[in-house]
Amino acid sequence: MSEDNFEPIEGEQYEGDAPEQQETITKVTGMYKDWFLDYASYVILERAVPAIEDGFKPVQRRIMHSLKELDDGRYNKVANVVGHTMQYHPHGDASIGDAMVQIGQKDLLIDTQGNWGNILTGDGAAAPRYIEARLSKFALEVLYSPKVTTWQLSYDGRKNEPVNLPVKFPLLLAQGAEGIAVGLSTKVLPHNFNELIDASIKVLKNKPFTIYPDFPTGGVADISNYNDGMRGGRVRVRAKVSQLDKSTLVITQIPFSTNTSSLIDSILKANEKGKIKVKKIEDNTAADVEILIHLPPGVSPDKTIDALFAFTACETSLAPLGCVIDGHKPYFVGVSEMLRISTRRTVDLLKRELEIQLDEFEEQWHFLSLERIFIENRIYRLIEEEETWEGVIRAIDEGLKPFTTHLKRAVTEEDIVRLTEIRIKRISKFDIDKAQEKIEALEGEIEQVKYNLEHIIDFAIKYFQNLKEKYGKGRERKTELRSFDNIEATKVVLRNTKLYMNREEGFIGTGLKKDEYVADCSDIDDVIVFLRDGNMMVTKVDVKTFVGKDIIHAAVFDKNDKRTIYNMIYRDGKSGPSYVKRFNVSGVTRDKLYDLTQGTKGSQVLYFSANPNGEAEVVNILLRQVGSIKKLKLDLDFATISIKGRASRGNTVTKYPIKRIELKEKGISTLKPRRIWFDDTVQRLNVDGRGELLGEFRPNDRLLIINQSGKVKTIVPEITTHFDEGMIMLEKWVPKKPVSAIYFDGEKERYYVKRFLIENENKEEVFITEHEKSQLEIVSTDYRPVAEIVFSKVKGVQKENLVVDLENFIAVKGIKALGNQLTADKVKQINLLEPLPYEAPEEEVPEEMEVKDETDLTDENTTITLDEDGQITLSLD
Repeated sequence: MSEDNFEPIEGEQYEGDAPEQQETITKVTGMYKDWFLDYASYVILERAVPAIEDGFKPVQRRIMHSLKELDDGRYNKVANVVGHTMQYHPHGDASIGDAMVQIGQKDLLIDTQGNWGNILTGDGAAAPRYIEARLSKFALEVLYSPKVTTWQLSYDGRKNEPVNLPVKFPLLLAQGAEGIAVGLSTKVLPHNFNELIDASIKVLKNKPFTIYPDFPTGGVADISNYNDGMRGGRVRVRAKVSQLDKSTLVITQIPFSTNTSSLIDSILKANEKGKIKVKKIEDNTAADVEILIHLPPGVSPDKTIDALFAFTACETSLAPLGCVIDGHKPYFVGVSEMLRISTRRTVDLLKRELEIQLDEFEEQWHFLSLERIFIENRIYRLIEEEETWEGVIRAIDEGLKPFTTHLKRAVTEEDIVRLTEIRIKRISKFDIDKAQEKIEALEGEIEQVKYNLEHIIDFAIKYFQNLKEKYGKGRERKTELRSFDNIEATKVVLRNTKLYMNREEGFIGTGLKKDEYVADCSDIDDVIVFLRDGNMMVTKVDVKTFVGKDIIHAAVFDKNDKRTIYNMIYRDGKSGPSYVKRFNVSGVTRDKLYDLTQGTKGSQVLYFSANPNGEAEVVNILLRQVGSIKKLKLDLDFATISIKGRASRGNTVTKYPIKRIELKEKGISTLKPRRIWFDDTVQRLNVDGRGELLGEFRPNDRLLIINQSGKVKTIVPEITTHFDEGMIMLEKWVPKKPVSAIYFDGEKERYYVKRFLIENENKEEVFITEHEKSQLEIVSTDYRPVAEIVFSKVKGVQKENLVVDLENFIAVKGIKALGNQLTADKVKQINLLEPLPYEAPEEEVPEEMEVKDETDLTDENTTITLDEDGQITLSLD
């Protein structure tokens, strides 16, 4: 490059340049700070975060303003609305169109026509040129009031746009809002229309209130940690999943922020990962959600429902964050305060509208009064001889003075000019009586407006009540509020992997497929392992893990299982005495070795068994011939051994060496029957003492469930069981205890009484007739139930109530029997009364074996010894 063509780079200095030609270097650091702050402020204030005053982001406000300008009662093409909005919004049409579709899908402010997409399926809206919109009646009533609106110039200075719309309703809470700005975000969850109005009325009445989210997709929500919609809160939302039949689940409502497509994708991914097992999924969603999940044979529907909540989008967690723009600044606020601010603003707007209305009425009254004076007293004749405009004004002013003393303000020149503009035709047809009626009607209006201003709170309450009456129908709560139970993933995950072990080498894992099979497991399970030397370890499932040589027992571990009891006999050291102990395992540290013996070198486990329900077997102990011992065989019943902590020494069996131990007799459970409660809040069973005690259950005991639809079944009580919404009775099933019912037969249109026993404990059966109008009235499992029949009046005659002893009324028959007709008279009501006395047979309950804490070693140690004849003797150390 030649010197003639060389040009210095702007901003740099070169040798030889004259001082006046040299340019200084400008650092961009300061400019970057300013630009970034300007950009961040713009995104926060003008794009992402809604205003507290009206609940709108700028693009939404401009869309609603444009819709009002275009409003003529007919639908407008969305493309036209978008184009009109671009006069106010300095961005492209795509962002405006997307924002408008979001408003339209909320079904509150915009009356839509055409394909606006589907929030349930996630389908998008048609192109803006194909869909149409107009303002809803609700929007026209609560969003606009030009006379109280503050206006500003649009971005190019050609148009006026509202600073905020005068919204007279807690719109932000009704619609919700979400946005991500620079350095902050906002997430206001939607709330129920009618509940917001009720809460606003409570604010005006100075009464306490609470508001909770209500989602357009329905579902079930746990709002126990809502935190008033502020930072740190959480809302758990679940799909509504129910059991259609033994092999099919149906989803009828989905969580907020999901759609059927994303929900099904999450289920398929969980199926691929082996968390759940699904045969087929059908999506029949149209106007309402219906997703059918077909399960393979042998898969538990109850566990699958819990697994759907644990591993798929059937349960989502929402993090609300109340952030709005207030006074050109971000303001973090809870939903309760948002409602109070909105309610106070509504009162202020109503007051300003009333004040403007009062001024307009008084102005009308003033001019009508002037007009009557002007025409009735023929003051217009005074201007016939005036030649100048000033003379005309002066003549009218002088002519009015005697008649204007009752006016509320002075007569101005503008008033006189208006009088001169009255046409001769109007003067000639002027009716004094009609004019007086108009004035009196206006006076009534003025008094009413003044009364409303004086009682502005009562006026605002009526305004909200009117909104609810006009627009609240069909806007009932969609999301059911309920506390959730915490689902343990390890209990509901599908165990689709096989666990193997190599006893001699001491390895355990899912990759040892040539070795001994242990159990089915999942990749999130733990495994408990017992070794011959008396050590125990809990470790996580892996492909291959070394736990220690000579494994005697391995199983999938449940840390909350206190009913599994381990029976063990061990030798202390190489030649020491033998001890017996029974214990359970809970609260261990993963991958830590626990010594179950006394720690003496050479100790060895001679006998070991794991018992899921605390069974206690009887074993034969064969001794070696040592010294003068005569009897070499003895029996040991583990039921005589107390259950203690795993660190206890145990009871002495014998000081002689044991040759071998053989199982003589399998044992029965020595544990007290398990006590089970039903927590109505979360609609789940538990063993933690929450809710109503259902009873004490042995392994073969079952629960009796009766639904309002007339279905009855018995089930084995499991903590994972889900219950139908129509359940009206849940109790421990006593097989010989009859069920009594009164039902209305839809075909015969008569009431029938029946008593029956459950004939098939493994089958769900219907015990009322299957006519569509058949209906269960009352049901009882009392031995001697009593019902009261209240009859309807017939021709003014009231028949006395009838009390029926159901035990004497009908004998116990089959579950399919029709029963006996209750009465031929017209029945008004049937009530269940207190049952007659009956002493139910007592159940035999085994004594509970004592389970002591592992650290409690202060109890007496029983020693089991042999006398000369080989008989067992129990003694205390």
